[in-house]
Amino acid sequence: MKKYSIILAALFWVTSGFKTDKPAYLLFDKEGKTEKYEKMLKELKDADIVLFGESHDNPIAHWLQLEVTKDLFQEKGDKLVLGAEMFESDVQVVLDEYLSGAISTSSFENESRPWPNYKTDYKPLVEFAKKNNLKFVATNIPRRYASLVNSKGFEGLETLSAEAKEFLPPLPVKYDPELNCYKSMMNMEGMGNHVTPNFPKAQAIKDATMAHFILKNWSKNKLFLHYHGSYHSENFESIYWYLKQENPKLKIVTIHTVSQANVEELEKENTGKADFTICVDEDMTKTR
Repeated sequence: MKKYSIILAALFWVTSGFKTDKPAYLLFDKEGKTEKYEKMLKELKDADIVLFGESHDNPIAHWLQLEVTKDLFQEKGDKLVLGAEMFESDVQVVLDEYLSGAISTSSFENESRPWPNYKTDYKPLVEFAKKNNLKFVATNIPRRYASLVNSKGFEGLETLSAEAKEFLPPLPVKYDPELNCYKSMMNMEGMGNHVTPNFPKAQAIKDATMAHFILKNWSKNKLFLHYHGSYHSENFESIYWYLKQENPKLKIVTIHTVSQANVEELEKENTGKADFTICVDEDMTKTR
């Protein structure tokens, strides 16, 4: 019996060491200190809005999105509202029809213009909403209108019909070209002479639209959990900025995703970009 106990103890030590020697990810707070998932969850459940910034091809971020969704649902129940950049506002009817069971999976996936990695990364979130009767909001601007802004500026949106403007935030849209998230786009490497003042405006209209539909579907005592690329809430700008412009009293908690060669310590350049940062090993496999 003693020998058996020693073997079990040795096995526990070996497997425990294996689990912690090469972590796939670590979670950090705003100051760059390691944080526990339970502590983050406690802050998330007390928020009005959670902005979950992902790396689109990162499986750890997608897994944590689903885990956070499940855990927040346990806390908030039907007061939880979901929304995503990955669906454009003009497919809300199709999304609602699918969630209600009115149309088939194939009809939904054929007509909602899902991203290439929808089935692996976003379908689990939609299916969770469907199973639990949760509202899921298509928040992003239809890409044709973002392209319009890129070519003609915000003024191009004024030419649209009243019906088309239902898919947009109220016009004219607020815009601060000095925000780093937009200012930095004017100096993006590899863009050559293709960058015009309208280029960051096309990004801003996405942020403004997502913020608009988040607020349109949020109310007091509810929690809105929004999924999007990390750039859309990095450094407490973009969607975050637009939300605060409309309601400065909102309690917003942000999550950011980065990749590093060493996940044990958050690099200086990745510190302070969000309330919580998911740091994933850069060798992690991609989902698309």
